[in-house]
Amino acid sequence: MSFYAQSRPHADRVFSGFQTLTFGSFFAGLRSWNEARVTRRELNALTDRELEDIGLTRADIDHVALMGR
Repeated sequence: MSFYAQSRPHADRVFSGFQTLTFGSFFAGLRSWNEARVTRRELNALTDRELEDIGLTRADIDHVALMGR
């Protein structure tokens, strides 16, 4: 029991961010993560010439995947 009493303040700080997390926001975050992952994978599969045709470079891929455009 003493371990629980000593570790509780630390656990409260760790889990305090999860109090506002709902299932809907969790799945929305999961969906946006997956969409960014798929976008990143598809853009990395293109050649440098194909990326240049659409106005991107390899350095732009992460930004485009995270921003959605």
